[in-house]
Amino acid sequence: MTIRLMLVDDHRMLREGLRRSLEEEGFYVVGEAADGEAAVRLVPAAKPDVILMDVSMPDMDGVEATKRILQNSPEQRVVMLTMHADKEVLTDAIRAGASGYLVKDCSTDEIAEAVRMAAQGDTVLSPQLAKSMLDEVRRLDEKARAEDERVVTKREEEVLQLIADGCSTPEVAQKLYISQKTVKNHLASIYEKLNARDRTQAVLLAVRMGIVKLT
Repeated sequence: MTIRLMLVDDHRMLREGLRRSLEEEGFYVVGEAADGEAAVRLVPAAKPDVILMDVSMPDMDGVEATKRILQNSPEQRVVMLTMHADKEVLTDAIRAGASGYLVKDCSTDEIAEAVRMAAQGDTVLSPQLAKSMLDEVRRLDEKARAEDERVVTKREEEVLQLIADGCSTPEVAQKLYISQKTVKNHLASIYEKLNARDRTQAVLLAVRMGIVKLT
């Protein structure tokens, strides 16, 4: 079955080049758009199997266009093209729901293969983006492990630090914009977690553990 393809890019020469190359690969190009807004309007009439979507475009970028298209057609397959293997762009593209992510310096063969895989329901990443994604996953894993290893919560750390700075319960409440009762609840939790009798012992233990610093 011939795959119906739609091209979305604000550079006309690039679109024309892609069209020629991909038609030679056997794809049927059913439409072209120069920006995200035009793409959103064109999709219902063109009914593409796969959309090859540029990320950086004026007025509405590829990420926002993909979000809107998938809101109306959740089964639509979108392969996104980006100039750089940027982790933030990749994260936005993933959240938008695209099916593939390619860097623009990839070959026509790589684009054709990505479109075929997307049409079959698979997801594809160019090697540069795969590495970028792996780095981001590792960073998030490290952050999650750090949170798991945290003895007290971030808010409890803030309470402890203010106590170490010499603040009273009312002063802690004022600085953190919470009630005195909430401060006392945090202190009770801290005492239990650190096995401390009172705030003085809790601060000393927290200093030894590196949770807070004496100023």
